[in-house]
Amino acid sequence: MNAMNPVFCTIVPPHLLDKLARSDDPARHLPARRTLEHDARQRTRRRLTAARTLAPTSRADAEEQPKRTIYDAQHTETLPGEKVHDEGDGPSQDATVNRAHAGLGATFELYLKVYQRNSIDGAGLPLDATVHYGEGYNNAFWDGERMVFGDGDGEIFLDFTLPVDVIGHELTHGVTQYTANLEYYGQSGALNESVSDVFGSLIKQYSLTQTADQADWLIGAGLLAPDVTGVALRSLKAPGTAYDDDVLGKDPQPAHMDDYVESSQDNGGVHINSGIPNHAFYLLATELGGQAWERAGQIWYDVLTGGELASDADFADFARLTLAAAESRYGDGDERKAVRDAWTGVGVDLG
Repeated sequence: MNAMNPVFCTIVPPHLLDKLARSDDPARHLPARRTLEHDARQRTRRRLTAARTLAPTSRADAEEQPKRTIYDAQHTETLPGEKVHDEGDGPSQDATVNRAHAGLGATFELYLKVYQRNSIDGAGLPLDATVHYGEGYNNAFWDGERMVFGDGDGEIFLDFTLPVDVIGHELTHGVTQYTANLEYYGQSGALNESVSDVFGSLIKQYSLTQTADQADWLIGAGLLAPDVTGVALRSLKAPGTAYDDDVLGKDPQPAHMDDYVESSQDNGGVHINSGIPNHAFYLLATELGGQAWERAGQIWYDVLTGGELASDADFADFARLTLAAAESRYGDGDERKAVRDAWTGVGVDLG
């Protein structure tokens, strides 16, 4: 396995916050500017401390039960904050705490029940989360150790614990951190983001017992405030259609390599170009039908955890490994053909 290199991963991309930061309305631009400044500081801090981060000690005898602890930052930026909820506690009077607890559990359950993975590190890692972080903080993030949720500004974003797929997305950055450790830049960074979107969506589908045809394939549905013209942050089904708003602008995600965005921003456009592998997974899952976490999800999980995915892999590298994984697990049948068709459908050449 690659040496672990945890990165600071947020659910709301910088390009979207940049739009808000240029608004004439202080209720919009002040929270966005604070969020951007905060996130820039955190990214620098993660780069400086990454070299000192060690892989987890194996805990072969770890119980296969979640160990969730929720903290309350009380609108400060001090982590972890005050402990307010342990694994064995009953429901809190704070709905945000309850949603965080449930989202951590939903993520733990998918990985354990479907892929036999005990927590995000595979060895029973306790799951910690901090809620009510910052003042009007418009983001949620995985910092290599814990989940952190802002409450949103109420104008553009609501409470970041509302969509379970946001929680699943961020915790999956932890799974990637402990497995393929995809570098957070360019196509490998877009794959890092896409894997989190894919499993975030699968966690929601699993918790709702939805088939691929029933799922909405949205990331962050319910997160945008009522006055925003949009339905979510991203769409795996139709990248580029999640929002089209006077303030936020239009969703810039491409669905095909013909529209790949070359950018020096957002670590080489990791939140934008992730739309391409996202759409490939959607095409695969809907072609296979049934419950997407089964065959389609299994193929993606096999590649993420199989040890052959290089940390600097590009889309074509990942695509070829999914083709090999499909053949290894299912033979030369419908799954392999569907994988090839899905990548061809988004313009990725498998050779």
